[in-house]
Amino acid sequence: MPLITIVPIKIAIKTDFFVQMSSQLFKQLQFKTDEIKISIGKKLVKVKIRTVEMTPNEIHFPENLFQLFCLPSQRYKLHAIYKEEMNSLFLGPIIGLVTDFKHKKNEEPYFRSIHNFCEELHQGLTENGGFLYVFSYQDFSDKGYFFESGNWKSATLPLPNVIYNRIHSRRIEFGKEYHLFRSRLTELNIPIFNDRFLSKWEVHEHLIHENHLHSYIPDTNLFTKDNLAVFAEKYETVFIKPVHGSQGRNIFKLKKENSHFVLESSIRKQSEKEEINLSFEEIYPFIKPLLNNRIYIIQQGIPLLTYQDRGMDYRVLCHKNPQDNWVVTSVVARISAEDEFVSNIARGGEIMTPLNALKDSMSISDAKWLIAQMKELAIETALIIERKSSGITGELGIDIGIDQVGKPWLIEVNSKPSKNFEDGQMKIRPSAKAIIQFCTKLASDSTSEMEDS
Repeated sequence: MPLITIVPIKIAIKTDFFVQMSSQLFKQLQFKTDEIKISIGKKLVKVKIRTVEMTPNEIHFPENLFQLFCLPSQRYKLHAIYKEEMNSLFLGPIIGLVTDFKHKKNEEPYFRSIHNFCEELHQGLTENGGFLYVFSYQDFSDKGYFFESGNWKSATLPLPNVIYNRIHSRRIEFGKEYHLFRSRLTELNIPIFNDRFLSKWEVHEHLIHENHLHSYIPDTNLFTKDNLAVFAEKYETVFIKPVHGSQGRNIFKLKKENSHFVLESSIRKQSEKEEINLSFEEIYPFIKPLLNNRIYIIQQGIPLLTYQDRGMDYRVLCHKNPQDNWVVTSVVARISAEDEFVSNIARGGEIMTPLNALKDSMSISDAKWLIAQMKELAIETALIIERKSSGITGELGIDIGIDQVGKPWLIEVNSKPSKNFEDGQMKIRPSAKAIIQFCTKLASDSTSEMEDS
């Protein structure tokens, strides 16, 4: 796909629909006629082509065409695909990132934990070809925000070729308004990927039926009185986690100590932490009211390798590449904050390169072999989750723990992994590049059904 820069020009007659390009570009794109259709986003417009002496990789657009395509009048670097059977030139991709955020009328929007990542995606697309805007699902097709001169500006923008889902809240995804938005996307034939949050029980059910993964999955069941009794009897440590939880919130850790059990919680702040001592009979009646009628799972606690007596696990980021294969884009060790039993960055954890985190526990060569093993396990997990989940999956954050004998364990799978950390020091990180490539592929795949104008 050649990269083309479209450039706005002023014209006297506003009703003329034409574009200007060099004769070299006309030949390169293999046009058979000087009258074609151009598509940006989901709109197709008939135009005349005027060949003039000019820069070979540019197309000049009159400002009335920018208005018709709902594009702010500025220069864009876009990928170009000419489909001879449709006599249509597709320029893009136009990528919409859907999220939820509050915005006051005369203030710039703030996209919460992904704000900087949105800027990074914009930068990556500006360099590599494409246009990104961010929108709220309630404002779909009416208003979006594009980045210009250091600010996010509001405008009516083109329907996107593809949508990347970064809704922050499970509650919103379960709601009626969001379901109406999803129905509109189906009608418009706009693909959306990372369709929704995955529940911990759903992930467990997807993976546990794969025999070759059994030994990597901690014993897990739904929270009931009987299941809790079995787990408390069987294991030294048990974790109780919300099925729809994230960022290490609302997790309980139950540890056997001599004749009693110690209960810790990630709910309170560090300054308010306290350990509760319970007898076997007291466990269920004490914990049950704390769950607020939410669905929880119980999970076997694995004695994992620590780093300087702090909890440690590994986040392996996996992305789908343009060839439809899963690849690992980054691996980081997550070290828990002192007095925390969860390693999430949102709860004060810190990150480290996996090699540095492992080298105190084993030789460099063993650590490298273990990192390669973690990557293989993550890729296999991603393949299974994608195969068994509805919708399009393009990105997964897979959390892996390493036990005292150096064996990896699958702890969790996240369909909307945090964007606040990675081991890359580059401005456009590997995960942003991977998202851009996947969006470009999905946009290219979905150019068959278009709206004529």
